[in-house]
Amino acid sequence: MLRDADTPTATISPGDVTQDDFRRAMSLLGAPVVLVTTDGPHGRHGLTVSAICSVSDTPPTVLVCLNRSNRSHAAFLLNGAIGISLLAEGQEAIAGAFASSRLSSEERFANGVWRVGASGAPLLEQAVATLDCAVASVQTSGSHDVLFCRVNAIAHPSDDGHGLAWFDRRFHVLPRFTTQF
Repeated sequence: MLRDADTPTATISPGDVTQDDFRRAMSLLGAPVVLVTTDGPHGRHGLTVSAICSVSDTPPTVLVCLNRSNRSHAAFLLNGAIGISLLAEGQEAIAGAFASSRLSSEERFANGVWRVGASGAPLLEQAVATLDCAVASVQTSGSHDVLFCRVNAIAHPSDDGHGLAWFDRRFHVLPRFTTQF
């Protein structure tokens, strides 16, 4: 619905956008709940992210945004192997564990059942889908690095799980469409 020019709206002037204003607006952008993991010579690490999206299907590529101040950041770049596990309904606790700065890597990976992808990255067995990737390139923007990841293998370990999303600072379930054509 379009508004008349005379209809008041809450706006923030250019240059006046605070970090809190931006975060509040972004909390209203629905996002997947995903575990991003790595393993290799620089250690086994993982974290929960929502800043991930498809880039291209030729070649299959996704992007993942990682904060450069995250303690695992360097390991992701140096290992070059990225595991992406799309979380399902009921996996809120594992998302919380991987988002916690209080837990060690070992404590995080004590949650769930893991398998090792061809890249060497850990992949969550109970995920709706997993992507086994390699970092193809990195672009810096502000406080984050954008990792462009080439998808080398995909698995759908759970064909009946519903998706898990993050919106308005809460988890939400995204039910699968079940009607057969």
